[in-house]
Amino acid sequence: MFKLAHLSDVHLGPMPAASPVQLAGKRFIGLMSWKFRRRAIHNMDVLNRLVTDIKQANVDHVAFTGDLANISLPEEFSRGQRWLSEFGQPDKVSFVPGNHDAYVKLSWEAGLAKWGDYMVGDLNMPGVRMKGNNAGLFPYVRQRRNIALIGVNSGVPAPWNKAWGHVGQRQLKALTEVLNKLHEKGFYRIVMIHHPPLPGLAKDRKALRDAQDLKLVLEKCGAELVLHGHNHEHMHTELETRTGLAHVVGVPSASALKTEKKPAAAWYQFAIERRSGAWTNTMTIRSYEGQGAKMVNQSQLCLDHRD
Repeated sequence: MFKLAHLSDVHLGPMPAASPVQLAGKRFIGLMSWKFRRRAIHNMDVLNRLVTDIKQANVDHVAFTGDLANISLPEEFSRGQRWLSEFGQPDKVSFVPGNHDAYVKLSWEAGLAKWGDYMVGDLNMPGVRMKGNNAGLFPYVRQRRNIALIGVNSGVPAPWNKAWGHVGQRQLKALTEVLNKLHEKGFYRIVMIHHPPLPGLAKDRKALRDAQDLKLVLEKCGAELVLHGHNHEHMHTELETRTGLAHVVGVPSASALKTEKKPAAAWYQFAIERRSGAWTNTMTIRSYEGQGAKMVNQSQLCLDHRD
């Protein structure tokens, strides 16, 4: 059995100090959003309890689907690097960027390169990212036993009132080859992406702009599991594909207190194994319970991969 943890949308706080030049443009709007709304939602004590819960679960690997940062300040990347190193080693944690990690246009070296070790593949396939200095080249593929983790980048800078994502034709083409080859080799394929990957799963201003193209790739090539964040919601959608049923799963923010519109922080555990020639996957939801200030089992579901 392979045990995988999935978390997303950490939004690490508090906001670090920044110069007026750094806060020009969209970053200033993001800072105001944090000051007057988001900092009351994203609670670092809650995040610490969730992280402790993951560590105590003794999982084999962690999938982290983006938004470690808030407005992509340089100090956020340095602080995020320290947080990641305390959370887990790069061979145990796989990361993909979110829109807040690409809040403004920034060179790879000035930002995401600091987290690059968590976004490097170890399974050599056409068009995938294998080196930390191979700036922005996604997807990447990691092999863990008979599990393949495929990191897709949807985090791109967007206008001040947008939080959309974009995969792009180069990634889609590489993903097509990767999914087909991994299926031929008998891998359980887990696609990681920040934005909900199918049309209609997010509001227009927050949606993946080429979700229809990604949906066609998934339908044509198949994947057993697609993990995302972004919406800060419990989400589960089934997609019929050429190779069987794919489960598309999104999680709430890993640091969130419960609000009228959004659930409290949660992480998902997937227990994956091969039995009698078929894949089984049991999904357990671990949620933050504010009244007891602890993590509890919310529900459990067996994910069918019929083909």
